Amino acid sequence: MTHPYDAFDIDPSVLQLADEAEAASLPVFEDIDRVRRHWQLKTIKAFQDVGVSESAYQMTTGYGYADRAREQTEALFADIFDAEEAIVRVQFSSGTHVLAAMLRGLLQPGDHLLIASGMPYDTILPLLGLSGQYKRTLKDLSVEIDIVPLSADGTMDVARVEKAIKENTALVYVQKSRGYTARPAIDNGQIRELRARIGKTLPIAVDFCYSEYVEWNSPLRAGANLIAGSLIKNPGAGIAPTGGYIAGDRALLEAIADDMTAPGVGAHIGPQLGLSRALQQGLYFAPRVVAEALKSAVFTAALFSAAGYLVSPLPTDPRADIVQSVVLNSRERLIAFCEAVQKTAPIDSYVTPVPAPMPGYDCDIIMASGAFIAGSSIELSADGPLRPPFTAFMQGALAYENGRLAAMMALSNLK
Repeated sequence: MTHPYDAFDIDPSVLQLADEAEAASLPVFEDIDRVRRHWQLKTIKAFQDVGVSESAYQMTTGYGYADRAREQTEALFADIFDAEEAIVRVQFSSGTHVLAAMLRGLLQPGDHLLIASGMPYDTILPLLGLSGQYKRTLKDLSVEIDIVPLSADGTMDVARVEKAIKENTALVYVQKSRGYTARPAIDNGQIRELRARIGKTLPIAVDFCYSEYVEWNSPLRAGANLIAGSLIKNPGAGIAPTGGYIAGDRALLEAIADDMTAPGVGAHIGPQLGLSRALQQGLYFAPRVVAEALKSAVFTAALFSAAGYLVSPLPTDPRADIVQSVVLNSRERLIAFCEAVQKTAPIDSYVTPVPAPMPGYDCDIIMASGAFIAGSSIELSADGPLRPPFTAFMQGALAYENGRLAAMMALSNLK
């Protein structure tokens, strides 16, 4: 009888180490399944309460007035994530696009934006006017911006955030996921503490990318006013072909919608072009797919930690996003890691990823991603900036078996 991994040319010592890492991870897997079950049942109830109907899956074009399936999709997002309302649109092309729409819709000239979670993603810096030479940035629009550094342990320094609030502060912004940094993801407990510290009136907007379905509740239950994310990440489950969402307080969403389209038109237009079935199907499968990605991340942490590598989070650490980092300490090892992950992908496994410049980043980036949906971060991928300490950031996996295989192949390739 052949070994199931014989076809993949994995070092025998890695096979043994992988079995040990998986056995050690089983208690964590059980915790992940409990959270998955909570979100899956919540999702089923939302579909029933909204009254989702197959007959609503009609092709809409033009203005998209009275798009029943779009309205149902937005009601589902609002119900699942405990929001008053939601905007869910295929016209959003990326998480960065969604976040730009949210911030531009809420901030006026003279307003103060307070970023409470340290330096944000590289791709957000041009929007803020803090990187590159671009037009129509928030800085160009006379929005004042302050970034509060994180505490030494990587958590939000809520006391310092409170002191940084000004009379013209219009919005406090929190990025949950780590981006290309070593800090841990921001959990809902920190958002709850932030809300208690700054009072009830100042809006908190949360970049929820990579974090949906990881914790028991939405940040809106912890005191945030808005959450925003991409449908080619967690809530799309590798099924949604494009799109993004913003959910939360009705009044804030109305302001965003007016800026997104035009005052007086707001969220009433925007055809879903027949894609609502795929968006809703992705939303239905999302809790299970995120659980598969989390198990893959935990296994990767256990395997590489046992092999002597620095990983974050550790296998048993609490998690607030799906990202797993592995510090490789050399350009060559980072490239070898990503090459191995690409070889395990169901799509474009024959392609060799190479470092290259990417808009919004200050160095070359290497990206391994063989995905059904281009750029889908909930599907198996690994990437990293070509700069010290040469860290690989691995996320996603529609199936745990694929994530497990990728981690094993990566370690075998490094050996």
